[in-house]
Amino acid sequence: MPNQSRPKVKKSRALGIALTPKAVKYFEARPYPPGEHGRGRKQNSDYKVRLLEKQRLRAQYDISERQMARAYDRAKKAEGKTGEALVIELERRLDALVLRSGIARTIYQARQMVVHGHIEVNGGKVDKPSFRVRPDDVVMVRERSRAKHPFQVAMAGGYDTDGETPRYLQVNLPALAFRLDREPNRKEIPVICDEQLVVEYYAR
Repeated sequence: MPNQSRPKVKKSRALGIALTPKAVKYFEARPYPPGEHGRGRKQNSDYKVRLLEKQRLRAQYDISERQMARAYDRAKKAEGKTGEALVIELERRLDALVLRSGIARTIYQARQMVVHGHIEVNGGKVDKPSFRVRPDDVVMVRERSRAKHPFQVAMAGGYDTDGETPRYLQVNLPALAFRLDREPNRKEIPVICDEQLVVEYYAR
């Protein structure tokens, strides 16, 4: 499991991105890294810039370094640009799509929903957040879980606060279900990342 010992707000400020809705207001108030030297000038080496970008992408999907490296290895074998293939590879994770659909508020909550066995794919329970969803797969909250408070909030649209649902998903929130219509395009994926820098980090 990824190490989540650091508070989300501090981690958000260190990486320069808001990882949770709660972190957004704190990040807007203090848009510099945490700590007494957070506002000081920093010298960034090429390595450090690429490392930071890799960490930012990892944090947005809440995955371990091993999971990230495996996704990169798969992306290298895909057609097209490796960086775009990497982001698409990560976006097809079950927990990521549960978040995008509006069933969960954060990637951390989405992961918990999957791990606790509340989610099914094509009628079968899946409890691995790393499960890769394929086009035409139907994902829904299991019948026995729907009465739980987080899913009642989701059903009413309580987590759907980030604007439009990505075009690659067909979502039915009242039914707590969605379908991956097709593979995402990189430009449609709401992730803040210069993926070419991530590729350069792993290719060094």
